[in-house]
Amino acid sequence: MEDGTGRSRYVDLLRAGAIVLVVLGHWLITALVREPDGALTAPELMVTVPWTQWLTLGFQIMPVFFLAGGYAAAGSWDRCRAGGGTAAGWIRGRALRLLLPTAAYLVPTLGGLAVAGACGADPALLGMVGWALAMQFWFLPVYLAISALTPWLAALHRRWGPGSVAALAAAGAAVDLLVLGADTGWADRLGLLNYLLVWAVAYQLGLAWREGGLTARPVFAAALTAGGAAGYAALVGFGPFPVSLVLVSGEGVSNTDPPSLAMLAWLFAQCGLCLLLAPHAERLLRARRRPGRLVEPLGRVSMSLYLWHMVPVLAAGAAFYLTDLAPEPEVGSALWWAWRPVWVLLLAALLGGLLAVLRPVDGLLLRLARHLRPQARTAGAVRAVVLLTGLAAAGWALARWAVLGLARDGAPDRPVLLAFAAGTALVAGAAGRWAGAGAGAGAGAADRTAGAREQTG
Repeated sequence: MEDGTGRSRYVDLLRAGAIVLVVLGHWLITALVREPDGALTAPELMVTVPWTQWLTLGFQIMPVFFLAGGYAAAGSWDRCRAGGGTAAGWIRGRALRLLLPTAAYLVPTLGGLAVAGACGADPALLGMVGWALAMQFWFLPVYLAISALTPWLAALHRRWGPGSVAALAAAGAAVDLLVLGADTGWADRLGLLNYLLVWAVAYQLGLAWREGGLTARPVFAAALTAGGAAGYAALVGFGPFPVSLVLVSGEGVSNTDPPSLAMLAWLFAQCGLCLLLAPHAERLLRARRRPGRLVEPLGRVSMSLYLWHMVPVLAAGAAFYLTDLAPEPEVGSALWWAWRPVWVLLLAALLGGLLAVLRPVDGLLLRLARHLRPQARTAGAVRAVVLLTGLAAAGWALARWAVLGLARDGAPDRPVLLAFAAGTALVAGAAGRWAGAGAGAGAGAADRTAGAREQTG
């Protein structure tokens, strides 16, 4: 499946396609309404127009991103090990590819919110803007944690093969069943484990996919697709689970907060379909170069695309809704849907211009991630503690922002910002030998090689 550079065009296509669908999904469901008092509100489309919840079966595409991410990480980790690299150095490199672009995103967004608050902007409006600017952050701490576990997930695959996928799936199902059967605070806290367990199933399936074997067989892929789809249908039709694969206000049970048994079933259906299509898509991509040329630029900007895609929504809302320039048909009406393509094209044009402006910043961050060096004088055990502390602090901050937004009560939360800044600094300064995780002096070279081959986390 891989070319001479160690990359798979199909896997790159899956990652780029998943990001694009996430962006389009967020734009499509964004409904802006100007109230009689002049305030701009965003009614929840899937509450106002319930049938739109079915659209999430196609737009909830994160299982595919985790699948492709696991495949890419397996190749990167194998190359790192072959070059004498260590787990700590590899984890640090992957983490920086998430944290540095996020830091670059936070500087203008948090700065703008702070300035607006100092100028007397409405705290409620700033809170809504801050939430919109951080709604996509849920993915970052989850992917950061699962990426950090890659060396051990890879070892689990070497030991158990596809059984490692089944073990993670069984653990995720057991957690969800315990949460459904209990009505206490500890059950809700236990359910948070499924942010790791369920998404790690797709990631682990990606690790197994790269190794071939059972996952490369069409019969396995077809069974996974059919079984996952049938399981989802049964769980929604006869169980307590809703149709929507994203969080919808007012639902007693959510499929994503945390990921549920129904989400796990649909994950298998999506991933199985990707495996089933893999050989046909690879042949097509090898025969025609044009699709590959379209995927590569998307891969280079995928992190920026994901982080910045809600900024055009806010800009367009201020420019066209607060000034009464935008038509405002009833949300969910035929005319409202007729204007959706215009809305999406407008946002795409704004985001395209924004990405062009950010291109030098993306290049600078990529070079910075490649050239950061470990502190040679620090002992291996100390590096491990520094790296883990940094990952924990940055992950905690990202999770807080994902839940509360960037400007709860109208102002940025300084302790959360300090935790993220300190965590990112600790990750940047930690690497090298990690006792029990590998040895060798080639960690830096392996990190640079993996960085050159891997464009996104």
